[in-house]
Amino acid sequence: MFEGAIRAIHEEACRANERRLLVVAGPRARGLTVAETICSVIEPETVVTVGSIDLPGVRSVPHSNTDSLLGTTQDCLLVDCHESCRPNTLGATIGAVDGGGLVVWLTPTMTRWPDRRDGFDATLAVPPASVDDVTGAFRTRLSSLLDLHDGIAILDASTETVIRDGLTDPPPSTTRPQPQPPRSHDFPAAAYEACLTRDQARTLAALERLQTPRTATVVESDRGRGKSSVAGLAAGSLAVAGATVLVTAPSKTNVKALFERASGLAADCGVRRTATAASIETTTGGTVTYVSPMDAIEQLKEADACIVDEAAALPVDTLEQFCTETPVAFATTVHGYEGTGRGFAVRFQDRLTESSLDVTHRTMQTPIRYADDDPIEQFAFHALLLDATPPVEPLIEDVTPDECVYERPSTAALIDDDHRLRSLFGLLVLAHYRTEPDDLARLLDAPNLDVRLLTADGHVVAVALLAREGAIGEQRRRATYRGERLRGNMIPDLLTSQLRDPEAATPVGYRVMRIATHLAIQSRGIGSKLLSKLHTEFDEAGWFGVSFGATPELLRFWTANGYRMVHLSTTRNDTSGEHSAVMLRPGASALFEKHTRWFEERIGGMCCDTLSAVSPDLIRGVYAAVANPIEQPLTDREWQLITSCAYGPGQFDMHPRPFRRLVERALSDPACTSLTSDQERLLVSRVLQATPWDVVATREGYHSASGCRRALGRALQVLVDQYGTEAAATERRWYDE
Repeated sequence: MFEGAIRAIHEEACRANERRLLVVAGPRARGLTVAETICSVIEPETVVTVGSIDLPGVRSVPHSNTDSLLGTTQDCLLVDCHESCRPNTLGATIGAVDGGGLVVWLTPTMTRWPDRRDGFDATLAVPPASVDDVTGAFRTRLSSLLDLHDGIAILDASTETVIRDGLTDPPPSTTRPQPQPPRSHDFPAAAYEACLTRDQARTLAALERLQTPRTATVVESDRGRGKSSVAGLAAGSLAVAGATVLVTAPSKTNVKALFERASGLAADCGVRRTATAASIETTTGGTVTYVSPMDAIEQLKEADACIVDEAAALPVDTLEQFCTETPVAFATTVHGYEGTGRGFAVRFQDRLTESSLDVTHRTMQTPIRYADDDPIEQFAFHALLLDATPPVEPLIEDVTPDECVYERPSTAALIDDDHRLRSLFGLLVLAHYRTEPDDLARLLDAPNLDVRLLTADGHVVAVALLAREGAIGEQRRRATYRGERLRGNMIPDLLTSQLRDPEAATPVGYRVMRIATHLAIQSRGIGSKLLSKLHTEFDEAGWFGVSFGATPELLRFWTANGYRMVHLSTTRNDTSGEHSAVMLRPGASALFEKHTRWFEERIGGMCCDTLSAVSPDLIRGVYAAVANPIEQPLTDREWQLITSCAYGPGQFDMHPRPFRRLVERALSDPACTSLTSDQERLLVSRVLQATPWDVVATREGYHSASGCRRALGRALQVLVDQYGTEAAATERRWYDE
């Protein structure tokens, strides 16, 4: 059945070099019968299924492995939406299909689809909620949009009825003119001959700057424009010339297309090479090697050039570390299915402009795998909010906190007001580098999430996502204490399993999962006002908490809003390069008092061990964010030793422990304001982190280790003067005479 309709829409897709979406609605068994018909129209070897679908001669990819489709090209992808309707999967499959291809969704009957619960819904049902508590609002919105966009056919497998044929009668595809290389170029002619569009050729010419020190080239595009391919042509060109090229990205899977094009170019140039999925070595002495972002930063000095692919998925602070003498290219997807690039575009490019690097920007607009006006791309942008943006600056640039109105939008209201939904999601995209389509479904469907807004004159200016956590029964708490993960309850899971508190998952608390203020009105107290409103609304909560990649700026923000440190991870996140901080705010339970005290007891020992390599500025921020000054009494003998080091010939190295106690007290005491930032960094590096004298001297800019010792003495004088006892005063008199 439906053979004629399938053949018609497929032929139109091929004629226009556009993609089409084919929705097969009805019982799964009948949908599979239609899937067999699709395979008879489109050769089975060109079809890939996603989910537990077993069709003769057809390759299948599990829902859990759809990331492997990114960077690939397919003729037909068939997704089992009965099993799981995950937004990231829908986006990845759309993005992987070529012009002339079909995206096929097997779904329940349209009227029943929003009420069905599937595998993805189960991931949204955070304990103690059940899958029945998931709302299905995402699918309500998704199914309503199917009728609004061109190029989408809907087949009712139950009644064998074509509800929509999806035909648009587009003009036939035209052949694009072959791009020409620039008149003068350093890269091989074969590289330019491999370009499929003028966009690619112009971008490749810009990437020749990877041969010039202290330059940065930024390449932005939507998915499907050949960004990674042209980066691969540039990397291959450099390797053919004997250069050492580092390639990095959030994941090795992100650079598959880049390495394929780099290896292929070397072959086209007649250069023999040894290639793997993440390494190329040419007989001319050139190499292209994938390494993780943090490893790439460490190896920059030894490289001739560096390419950062999918740069939008890396934090701005990490990207800044690539701005060195070594020429670098940042390539990123603006509207991606695995995270968006708006934060990169706004934040990082501003910092690039202010840097000393010579910066060039290129935007690639022409799709290489399908026609310019492909209707399925437009549908994906709308349905998954890939191009969501906050209000334009002129509408809100004069807003003050007093003008902001606190709102509690319901899911139904957001579904009915697409403009507001796009505005608040656009703010979330700007706030977090990994906001992705799955987050849209979480926002609309997850039973433990609450959305709160600040608006001004009807425009969304700030948004917060709250995750309700805790209220876990005894049996599951015991399992968590023994090492099982407590899914979706990040802070109770951490406090129970890692910090060994068996009752931490009992009280109900709220984790600020995301908070975002419009970039045009930041630093005016608007984010703090939103937090204050949240604290008031949920004043009976057992605790408020937050987890984030720790930076001094973020630590100051959360500390100013009443949050205090309870945890700092001992390892860096592989992608962000940051240590995760967890902070709590007092609530109705005893968690805050208990865990802030435990943190104060252990942070000193961590500084000279697992946190010994952490930035001193970050450690300063951590100590400023503890709940109470860390006071450990010093004996008269210890004060005598400290004072002799500050004012006389005493040596810190003879007995460091009392010095650590004193420095911990000073850095955690808001009343200690006499130390300079340089002195605080010195005290952290040498006293708390036990960094060797010569390393501290080099890092902090002292002429020698002895100069560093004298500076430490002057910093200790400040502390002796503020905290010293009578024993300290007596010792000091020996040196005042």
